[in-house]
Amino acid sequence: MNIALLFDEDFVAENRVVLRGRRLEHIKSVLGASSGDQLPVGRVNGQMGLGEVVNLTDSKAELIVVLNQQPPAPLPLTLIIAMPRPKMFRRILQTSTTLGVKDIWLINSYKVEKSFWQTPWLSDENLRENMTLGLEQAKDTVMPRLHTRKLFKPFVEDELPALLQGKRALVAHPGTSTPCPVHVNCPTALCVGPEGGFTPYEVDKLEEAGCQSVHLGPRILRMETAVPVLISRLFDACL
Repeated sequence: MNIALLFDEDFVAENRVVLRGRRLEHIKSVLGASSGDQLPVGRVNGQMGLGEVVNLTDSKAELIVVLNQQPPAPLPLTLIIAMPRPKMFRRILQTSTTLGVKDIWLINSYKVEKSFWQTPWLSDENLRENMTLGLEQAKDTVMPRLHTRKLFKPFVEDELPALLQGKRALVAHPGTSTPCPVHVNCPTALCVGPEGGFTPYEVDKLEEAGCQSVHLGPRILRMETAVPVLISRLFDACL
């Protein structure tokens, strides 16, 4: 936890917060903080700054906070991924959040098992927890927006073309002739398929919507590896 994220419910006054649970344990056990110590803090979807510990007990940490710094700039990336296996989804969500992705779309694909959509990791509580972990790691405060679309064809035909407007649109597809570009650093939409990749039909539909197929080389990567590698190639901010 490189920054303690503060939610609205943590504030007991305009500049005073009370932390419990995991954040309290981190402050006590990992940071070894005591009264008078200052810690990096940030309000969710707001500014960052410092919090001074004014009261620390077994049940709570009370801090006076000064929030006067802007969070890091987000990546100009719309990330569109086929719903991964549940355990992999958790890691991908945390990593993408850490890298600064703020617009994430989960879509269906022929090779996505129906059971994946039943995972408890898609609950609001678990989504918030994993995105919080990603923001804490990166010292960021802005929560990503996450959208789910369980029907591939309606999404690609009815929503994707408008979503791609003004962006460089790419679909990661092993076997294509074009390598993934590097240092794009412009508004970009990136589509990544499930384990086993998009089907030829799905790739055709993505290309019809405006995507260009690109590859990362001859090796076939798991989605949890491919996503951060692709983002790192596209944006200097991640290198």
